[in-house]
Amino acid sequence: MARDRFTPEFDPDCGDAPLTSAKQDIVIGRWQGLRQLLRTTGPEWLPRGHRMRLLAQTCASTSTAESWLAAEPRSPDALVLWAATETARAFNLAIAAGRGVPIHQNRIDTAVMACLRAADAYPEDPTPWISLIAVARLYPAGVRRQELGRWWDELHGRDPYSVEGHLQVLHYYSSRWHGTHGLMYDFARDTAGVAPQGSALPVLVQFARVEEYRYLLDGAKGQQNALVGIGQHWKHEGAVSDVRRTWQRWIAARPDGPVEPGEVQHLNYLTHAACLAEVPDIAAVLFRLLGRRATRTPWSYTGDPEKQILKWRNNPKHRV
Repeated sequence: MARDRFTPEFDPDCGDAPLTSAKQDIVIGRWQGLRQLLRTTGPEWLPRGHRMRLLAQTCASTSTAESWLAAEPRSPDALVLWAATETARAFNLAIAAGRGVPIHQNRIDTAVMACLRAADAYPEDPTPWISLIAVARLYPAGVRRQELGRWWDELHGRDPYSVEGHLQVLHYYSSRWHGTHGLMYDFARDTAGVAPQGSALPVLVQFARVEEYRYLLDGAKGQQNALVGIGQHWKHEGAVSDVRRTWQRWIAARPDGPVEPGEVQHLNYLTHAACLAEVPDIAAVLFRLLGRRATRTPWSYTGDPEKQILKWRNNPKHRV
């Protein structure tokens, strides 16, 4: 019998070919392809958010967003992309400075003002509010509870089931930023409990488990005993139950149809959790849904992504 030649594809755009084409325009300084892509996408918030986020990450190291804004200063799409780009740049500066090293507050304020300007330009779009909640993490002490709550209300009113928006709140509430493990898990589980059947929101619990793991791993560096204990992080009874609950509320109730590019990373988080929790019946179905589509996170937090995917996918218990 021929060997399985399966190889995961780590496409950063998750199979979104029009997005990949538009990103090539950014490299050569052209903004017209971005405009056309966002016009074609329209107010479909899942693909729009996915595309806007990845366009911004590419624009962050170029002046393409500014070129578009200079040519069309009143374009709502140009303003939303510029705000997302300013947010990406602020995070890039924070990463370059190192964990715990604050960046200049003026830089964060610039991103906030860009987001508020974009929100005024495109009142229906939840994207600027997602960017605002994201950039709030970069303030050394966070933002006032009332301010975060107001931004959240604005986002929730526009897209109440936005996974990306909920994720930004979850990150804000994590121990690595401005909260605690308990606060983060409470938010994730409360959200999962009220999400409609078939919504991807229950996967927030798996994102929370990865967040906690990263925090524990940072604290356990150089402490062998602590590292041994972390090994149970993924497969204790609670973790297994969480995987099964997310499966029931999301995948088992999900309408039949292809996995959208904006869902690929979420599905990788659940697949990763099912593998490490050793729930083979669920893992096998998830691998079938994903096909070759893979994202480096969360696999990169527990080893080499490709090696792990091949190991678990080729496990006889997980055989696709």
